[in-house]
Amino acid sequence: MFRLMKMEQQFQSGKMTLQLVIPLGVLVLLLLTAPVFAQTNSAKIGRVGCPNCVNDGSPIAQSLQRADELYAAFRPKEALAELLKVLELDPENAEALSKIARVYINFGDLIPESTPDWEAKRLKQFQIAEGYARRAVKADPNVTWGHFYIAASLGSEATVSPVAKQIDMAKEIRSAIEKAIALDPQNGFAYHVYGVWHRKMAEIGKASRMFASIIYRQSIPAGSMEKSIEYLNKAIALNPTVIASRLELARSYMEVENWSSARNLLVSIRGLPIQFSDDAKNKQKAEELIKEIKER
Repeated sequence: MFRLMKMEQQFQSGKMTLQLVIPLGVLVLLLLTAPVFAQTNSAKIGRVGCPNCVNDGSPIAQSLQRADELYAAFRPKEALAELLKVLELDPENAEALSKIARVYINFGDLIPESTPDWEAKRLKQFQIAEGYARRAVKADPNVTWGHFYIAASLGSEATVSPVAKQIDMAKEIRSAIEKAIALDPQNGFAYHVYGVWHRKMAEIGKASRMFASIIYRQSIPAGSMEKSIEYLNKAIALNPTVIASRLELARSYMEVENWSSARNLLVSIRGLPIQFSDDAKNKQKAEELIKEIKER
């Protein structure tokens, strides 16, 4: 009993962690800024995340196009201003609502850890993002991106939340991602997130699961390395030049000690173009992992 009480104190004090946090925020910073999705002002059909949308020259269409261009240029505040113009004209515009969620996750991720009360400030931005994502789903539950950004905002909130809250969030993240995939089986970013989710859940040991069930009176969702590898391979098949997906798949292969597959993926990153904000850092990480598994 004394040992259990001591473990509970360690959980609550932050000296022991279940490592549930799922790093979705970084992915969202990258998401949907790829040149393959970019649209010019003259494009008549298609916007970021909405390939069949008609750009008819209306104020709503123009603002949505401008928001995409501004976000792709890493100008999220200006993109937000355009998206809010859309909501003034159409408060239930699901595309604008989901893209506002994306912007607020971006705002939260950009708050440095050196900022006073940075965790609370990040959490506030992520919670605003969650609110917009839920509004997007309510406005149109049949669009993948509202569900995706629910998962993304919750994943970001988890990075600054206590363990008990993380357990709750892990379950809803899975549910939201599964809905996003069901609505659009070609959403490679959703497969990426689900692949990382499965690895993170699979990495949690039996002892930690037992402690969580005793201390928090709830079970941690089960994950599978096999599913992690399957979903990350699917993400790469759909988005073959996304460096982050190759890096995460390499990490999953390393977990199952498939060193040759991990090495091949890491080496393949060298030839990929930099498209997203974190690509340079991910390339550097890939080189570090190549050295780490050199003798494996």
